[in-house]
Amino acid sequence: MPGRSTMSLASPLSTASPSGGKCARAVRGLAWAGALLLTACALPPSLVSPPEPPEQLTAAAPAARAVLAPTGVLRVGVYAGSPLSLLEQPGDPSRNAGLAHDLGRVMAHWLGVPFELVRFDRLPDLMLAMGQGEVDFTVTWTSDLYGGDVNYSLPLLDLEQGYLAGPDTRLRAAPDLNTLASRQGGVKIGVLRGTGAQAPLARRHPQIEIVQLGSYTEASTRLAARQIEAFAASKSVLYPMAERLGDGARVLDGRWGLETVAIAIPKGRQAGMSYLSRFVLSVRREGYLQAAVRRADLRGTVEPAIR
Repeated sequence: MPGRSTMSLASPLSTASPSGGKCARAVRGLAWAGALLLTACALPPSLVSPPEPPEQLTAAAPAARAVLAPTGVLRVGVYAGSPLSLLEQPGDPSRNAGLAHDLGRVMAHWLGVPFELVRFDRLPDLMLAMGQGEVDFTVTWTSDLYGGDVNYSLPLLDLEQGYLAGPDTRLRAAPDLNTLASRQGGVKIGVLRGTGAQAPLARRHPQIEIVQLGSYTEASTRLAARQIEAFAASKSVLYPMAERLGDGARVLDGRWGLETVAIAIPKGRQAGMSYLSRFVLSVRREGYLQAAVRRADLRGTVEPAIR
């Protein structure tokens, strides 16, 4: 498939370092926000040595393995540049981060199978491959666009959806966009094509043109050239974009929605959903999710109610 590559580990991942258990106990019971701010007791910089599974998941692993990793390898789908998926450190793969990357390693270790990283250029390509059974696991926001091809786990977390205004902007908060549009014509907001954001934004901003863009790079280019007033997306990607743009670019106060982030697996593997639910509850409770969030510098997170 175009835009796809793989990287495998030949054997299941090694056991956790002694500090991992201490950190998990320290994180346990803390409020979500506090857990995200912990640094002194973070898990090791790399999750190459993930924690050992709870006893109940160890007992359930053989049956779950046959469903969730039917080829005997957990094929984890990622696309580079997103803290939800994969953030690469050139020259030092052990420091790669991203929720799909880190939690995929933990899942592979708990199932007792090798980990294979399957890379894609774009999320739609990844989800297409998952629908065809070529990928076993990823982390992404839940969307009806892909509901026919995948099953989603219990929520991992929620992310605020907001607006990034370009360099030297005078805008401060989300309502300022409609105020600006009422005073002058031609105001445009960019959205990423294929995310489903266009319809809700069009309802919220009836006087503003919603422009579909092909990539985050294009969004940054359009903002820098002042061809769009703002770019609407998850705040998890907007904050890093603002830092790269500089010159007064800012994430506006307020939000236009929340997106739920979950694990996705191919449709038809319902027999593995019970194990997947217990996996999500475990990584949330023991602090492994929060550690992955910190490593990826994922911002704009909100603790979800378990649904």
